[in-house]
Amino acid sequence: QVQLIESGGGLVQAGGSMRLSCVASGRPFVNYAMGWFRQSPGKEREFVAAVSWTGGSTYYADSVRGRFTISRDNAKNMVFLQMNSLKPEDTAVYYCNADSDYPLGPTGGGSWGQGTQVTVYS
Repeated sequence: QVQLIESGGGLVQAGGSMRLSCVASGRPFVNYAMGWFRQSPGKEREFVAAVSWTGGSTYYADSVRGRFTISRDNAKNMVFLQMNSLKPEDTAVYYCNADSDYPLGPTGGGSWGQGTQVTVYS
């Protein structure tokens, strides 16, 4: 399995921006479609965004479309989530996911990172 480590979480005021990063190791990065999921207290983990193996295709949850952008840098084995116009309801632990299939399943698959906390305050 590929190992994933997220970074970039923290506190941000509503309306602000934040960029999450995830670095992969252990297996050829280009073999994996990548995604971001999030989980808030008391809620199921939910899909946020995904990008195909080469970065040529992306898709988003309705709740973040137009505000979040997923991208990847295969030379650096990294995937990013640029989050703009953040809202308090975006507060969650964000997880990086790597899977050989694309599109990703609704609950993800394959390998997961440990998560990074994003807190949006009003």
